[in-house]
Amino acid sequence: MGKGFFQVPTAINEPIKSYAPGSPERAEVLQQYSTYFNSTVDIPMYIGSKEVKTNNTKPLSPPHDHKHIVGQYHVAEKKHVDNAIANALDSRQDWANLSWEQRAAIFLKAADLIAGPYRAKINAATMIAQSKTIHQAEIDAACEFIDFLRFNVEFMSQIYTEQPESAEGIWNRVEYRPLEGFIYAVTPFNFTAIAGNLPASAAMMGNVVVWKPSDSQIFSAKVIVDIFKEAGLPDGVINVVYGDPVMVTDTVLSSPDFAGLHFTGSTFIFKELWKQIGNNIHSYKTYPKIVGETGGKDFIVAHPSAKPAQVATAIVRGAFEFQGQKCSAASRVYLPKSTSKEILDLVKKDIASFNKPGSPEDMSNFITAVIHEGSFDKLAKYIDQAKQDKDATIIAGGTYDKSKGYFIDPTVIVTTDPKYTTMETELFGPVVTIYVYDDKDWSKTLKLVDNTSEYALTGAVLSTDRYAIEEATKALENCAGNFYINDKPTGAVVGQQPFGGARASGTNDKAGSPQNLLRWVSPRLIKETFVTPENYRYPFLG
Repeated sequence: MGKGFFQVPTAINEPIKSYAPGSPERAEVLQQYSTYFNSTVDIPMYIGSKEVKTNNTKPLSPPHDHKHIVGQYHVAEKKHVDNAIANALDSRQDWANLSWEQRAAIFLKAADLIAGPYRAKINAATMIAQSKTIHQAEIDAACEFIDFLRFNVEFMSQIYTEQPESAEGIWNRVEYRPLEGFIYAVTPFNFTAIAGNLPASAAMMGNVVVWKPSDSQIFSAKVIVDIFKEAGLPDGVINVVYGDPVMVTDTVLSSPDFAGLHFTGSTFIFKELWKQIGNNIHSYKTYPKIVGETGGKDFIVAHPSAKPAQVATAIVRGAFEFQGQKCSAASRVYLPKSTSKEILDLVKKDIASFNKPGSPEDMSNFITAVIHEGSFDKLAKYIDQAKQDKDATIIAGGTYDKSKGYFIDPTVIVTTDPKYTTMETELFGPVVTIYVYDDKDWSKTLKLVDNTSEYALTGAVLSTDRYAIEEATKALENCAGNFYINDKPTGAVVGQQPFGGARASGTNDKAGSPQNLLRWVSPRLIKETFVTPENYRYPFLG
């Protein structure tokens, strides 16, 4: 603290721009998209004050045009990861000792840079790197990232003001120290905001970070680095490496100074990391903090009273926005028999109105490409299997083509088996599976929803019957960390709907809330006695 108790600017959710035809933001982002798409970039690693390039590079291509090269990135060897750790530790003391309001100012400036001069850049980069439509890029790379930065500053100030009571003659106070060591941030391809927030939230609390972005998100990750640099983030606070995830992770987790993992990605990998940390526990200087948001098999359950058009819209938006590549995307749906035909007819009508999957540069497209060939091949395999299985019927989509981009047509599978493989397995693509239940089995169906999946990230109930809503809310208490009533199960907003789930979906430390930031500090209680005793004898001794 400097020379005052500082009040930070009140955080307000960043307004979402429309990108309607003729709007200035539409013209600006299309121009930036064209600039990026028709040039090439050479992306180094960022280790301390150096931009590190190696003799080993890999190309960067848009998923919707995978033969087109927009740049390359440099791949780390073990020595580069060691250097990243060393630079982080060398920077730790100065960064940890920097007054909190100075740290806050850096990330508030970063938020304003995104809102202004970098908005088109980070959106266009996300459109190219991750094949997001402009709407999906805007709500992610611009608005959610801005919200993370601004709200986290506000949350940080709230945390620092939380202090214990003091009794007569003593003063109790708490310091919220950064962790002793460095944080390892591992981020996914699907949200640019998550990629920026995982290292930034830990750094904001005074920690230093080694950050490994997804190989499929490096193009937009570079824009994040550019923003942080222009905002004044000192060298060495966030060190960025790319490459073999096993090598990078083994090197990081073998360091005795490893102090925490901030992870978003697959459940299997997170469990393996947890196990690896446990196996190394005797080598660490402190018990590492482990925070992870992992997989989901997110549900929509509709009550017979639900309005068919509302259910259909929740399915179409929840399952197919960003090609179903949100960890919160609706991928299993339970419909009552009495209204299922009307709902499914509406879903098919909506899907028929989509353009064929294509480039996000064409802003009439609702659907673009899945992230890479591995994802495409996995999804095609499940679609082909559904075509053969007697207990599954594809009523929409079911086609795919990777000749130019990794395009999977939005696919709806209806199954007679509530435990059919695509009702249980996380697919991470534009495929939704629907089970139709007898109306009289509403209560049984809620138990089915709860028991079908190992995950517990998001879910939604649609109903106009308040008794049914309460029954579902109670019955589904443990199978969704974010539970939606009469809405799709996606679209959590920072500061409004803190995000995270339990079971196999993660540690539920709620990104977008103070709970997450508290994981990156180690409180120290200081008790000061003003008049110190000079005799050991208590009154009871006489």
